[in-house]
Amino acid sequence: MRRRVADLIGTVIGANLPIRVVAYDGSKTGPDDAEVVLRIESPRALARLASAPGTLGLARAYVTGEIEVEGDIYAALDALADVTLNSIKPSEQLRVAAQMLPMWLRYRPAPPDLEARPRGRRHSKSRDSQAIAHHYDVSNTFYEYVLGPSMTYTCARYPTAGSTLEEAQAAKHELIAQKLALAPGMRLLDVGCGWGGMVMHAAAEHGVHALGVTLSRSQAEWAQAEIERRGLDRLAEVRHLDYRDVAESGFDAVSSIGLTEHIGREQLSSYFRFLCGRLRPEGRLLNHCITHPRTLRQRRVDPFIGRYVFPDGQLEPVGQLITEMNNAGFEIRHEENLREHYARTLAAWGANLEENWEAAVAEVGVARARVWRLYMAASRLGFERDNIQLHQMLGVKLGADGRSGFPLCGW
Repeated sequence: MRRRVADLIGTVIGANLPIRVVAYDGSKTGPDDAEVVLRIESPRALARLASAPGTLGLARAYVTGEIEVEGDIYAALDALADVTLNSIKPSEQLRVAAQMLPMWLRYRPAPPDLEARPRGRRHSKSRDSQAIAHHYDVSNTFYEYVLGPSMTYTCARYPTAGSTLEEAQAAKHELIAQKLALAPGMRLLDVGCGWGGMVMHAAAEHGVHALGVTLSRSQAEWAQAEIERRGLDRLAEVRHLDYRDVAESGFDAVSSIGLTEHIGREQLSSYFRFLCGRLRPEGRLLNHCITHPRTLRQRRVDPFIGRYVFPDGQLEPVGQLITEMNNAGFEIRHEENLREHYARTLAAWGANLEENWEAAVAEVGVARARVWRLYMAASRLGFERDNIQLHQMLGVKLGADGRSGFPLCGW
């Protein structure tokens, strides 16, 4: 006898979760008073699960509206976080697969158009440009809805539990400025500068001559216009440029905030060597990036993140990054983990998206808005559960006779 759809999904997610499942065939399972309801709206959802088990199939079904979540999506992901097909007995897996297979054979749904498929040699300049454009050249207006006035798309640093997102982003920029010992008249290179938040902070708050580069044309245009609006064009500049094409050298400091994740492990050594070559002796590098919490034999990016969010992105453990920095010529002076701060940052971005949901959908479409809603909630959970981390690593290019330029204590 063919099993009801809700019972089939219930087999996968478990019988004891606080989630209600309601399916298109009228079947239901789970507690009646559940705060989160998972609605299976179409047999195409089962076809997607059959063709791509795990997060990719679920994401495709959610992005296309074939699965709906009533209630808080973060709460739904939190409840489902420990559910995997590996937790089902092999015999039951076969029965579930057999039930879903006819749906795939009947519908064979194509992947949504939003999936990224960059072409060319991985981490070549051309392919990196495609990957960055996929995520960042979406809509500056959309990002304003999500990020807020700071337009800063990296982990904030919350001085207190009650700090606002804007206060926390300003605190992050100031923390980096302090670690780099920025002072009036110095020269800063900010690689992967986004919408120019660090560049403008360095110029406005510390009188630094700051150059930012980004592969996103939309970011560069927005940032340069904002620099001019604030009257900072005498000190600050943002260029649409690959960091590898920066010709200037002799910088006092380099900041890399959220770029290393896009570099690729095979390019890490040349990446850090290039940054070291842009610095004067006793110049400092602050590398701020998402990391893997442990060293694994096989490191795979979640397929949903790889297809929809950060194509070609790769995460490395902090130990490997420090080793690569050290081998490239940096002495490591300080390191810290801001994992919990990134969870708070993502919660704030998620709240901004929900508050501006209708406007965001009007700007980029419901499918893309769903991608951002899903990935921010999932990433928040990842940081909370220590599946991913955020590290700042401070290094210095030593001068003659091993001089670092650091004070005896502190930065």
